[in-house]
Amino acid sequence: MEAKTSFKVIVANTTIMETLAVPGMEEMVTIYHVDGEAITLVHYCPTNNQPRMRAVPETENIEELKFSFEGAGNLPSLSVGHQHQLTIRFEDNNHITETWIWRENGRDTPMVFHLTRRTPA
Repeated sequence: MEAKTSFKVIVANTTIMETLAVPGMEEMVTIYHVDGEAITLVHYCPTNNQPRMRAVPETENIEELKFSFEGAGNLPSLSVGHQHQLTIRFEDNNHITETWIWRENGRDTPMVFHLTRRTPA
């Protein structure tokens, strides 16, 4: 899918805010931070729920992070549509791939974004 994302380091360099814009959808914001041995996230979705996910890096040389669903705010039932999983693959210093898994009524639909760093003009 075509998309544009931006990352911003916030809160005394302890948190990363990602703003993801996909044509035809409202912007989504994801907040990442380190929590002990893990990296956690809260995803603020235009569907008005807030999934929480967690990834534990397997090595110090992180090439891929797999975030697993741990719950969500404003989600009355797991059958309601929500982002349920995220895998971030660090291809190199300028390319990442994000694979979001949308779950609704027990059915998973992947949304894949291949992102390339743009240098400021």
